[in-house]
Formats: sequence, C-alpha cells, structure tokens
Amino acid sequence: MARPDQVLVLEPQHELKFRGPFTDVVTATLKLTNPTDRNVCFKVKTTAPRRYCVRPNSGIIDAGTSINVSVMLQPFDYDPNEKSKHKFMVQSMLAPYDMTDMEGVWKEAKPEELMDSKLRCTFEMPLENDKTHESESIKPVSSSTSVKTEHPVLPKSTSVSLDDGEVKKIMEECKRLQMEVQRLREENKQIREDDGPRKRKVTPVATSHGSSATMATAAMRDEGLSTRVLALCVLFFVIGVIIGKLAL
Repeated sequence: MARPDQVLVLEPQHELKFRGPFTDVVTATLKLTNPTDRNVCFKVKTTAPRRYCVRPNSGIIDAGTSINVSVMLQPFDYDPNEKSKHKFMVQSMLAPYDMTDMEGVWKEAKPEELMDSKLRCTFEMPLENDKTHESESIKPVSSSTSVKTEHPVLPKSTSVSLDDGEVKKIMEECKRLQMEVQRLREENKQIREDDGPRKRKVTPVATSHGSSATMATAAMRDEGLSTRVLALCVLFFVIGVIIGKLAL
C-alpha cells in the first residue's frame, strides 16, 4: 500500500543550503507548517548524524501552526570538488487523539500511516564579489569607530596644557628656593666672620664662655640651616618626581 502524501508544508521544499566559510558552525533553518485541523507528530532524520545537530529533531506541531527547525552543520574542511551526498528526511504522522506517549506512538505506527519528505544538502562558498561588498560595508563601521576614539583624546590635550602651567609655577618656586638657600649661605658666612673679632676682645674666661656660647649658637644655626637644607633637598626630590611624571 502506498504511503499517504506529506501533510506538512516544508520551507524550503527540496534543498537545504549551507553557505561557508565552514570553519565554524553553519546553520540552515527548516520551517514546518501544519495546515490541517489535526496535530501532527514529526521527526527529522539525516544520513550523516555526526555532521549535523538538529534542534528540535522531533515533536508535535499543533493544528494550524508552524515550527522552525535549526539544522547546524559542524565545522569541516571544505573541498569544492566534492559533491555533498548528505540528505535529510522529515517523517510525520497524524497524532492520535488519545496520545500520551509519543515514542510509543512511533513504535506502534503502521507503515501506511507514515508520511515523509526528503531534502538534499548543498554547500556554497561566498563569491569574490560578495567578499568585496562585505569588506566595503565594513569600512564605514571602522571609520565611525575611529571618529569615536578621537573624542576622548581632546580632554587629554587640555590636561597637558594645565600641567604646563603647573610646571611653570613649580620652576618659579624652585628658583625662589635656590635664592633662599644662597641667602642663607651668605648669612651663615657673615655670622662666622663677625665671630672672629669678638673672640680677640674678650678675656680668657669670657673667651671660653663666649666661645662656648658662640659655638652653641653657631651649632644651633648650623643645625637649623642643615634642617632647612635637608627639607629643601626633599622638596627638590619631590618636585623632580612630579616633573618626571608630567614629562611622561
């Protein structure tokens, strides 16, 4: 007994096309439509089950509805001289009104109740013209990206100009500090010169006491001067580090 005609409407009807490159998963969509007033069970089978992943590969299509089946071709080394021999078959049957177990229904189905449709697979690689068109369509995207990257650069130039003003202030402060150090050196030298004549005029006792006081005073001044010079050296070091970072 001949099998009944397929009640499902397939889109596409006879051929599944997969377009490369095939270095990644390539997906083709098969649409199954049920135009009847009965629910229909379906299964999707292939002659190369290891090369494809089908989701969903079986199920029920309600009356008057449709479903999209994704057929995913796994990556492989494409040979344009090799013709594809892969085929798919969509098998279907009217769902019983009292169906509870779909697997049991398929096992108990009679051959005259089954309907099927077959599709062949074809592989295509993009043409050179298509590649050129795709590369040209990508160019405006890259240019727009470059325009977007130009905007964050503007605040950077503004910050550099502000840093230049700060550097100028720091350089002026350095000059002022250098003048202060020179003045302190001259003052210290003058104090030492003034202590010489005073030592000759005083008595030995007074000289000893005076010299002790003078030495203490000079030591205190030297200590104060050394502390200030040390502080200035630390300040110069910090300023040098700041100028180095700004220069980078």
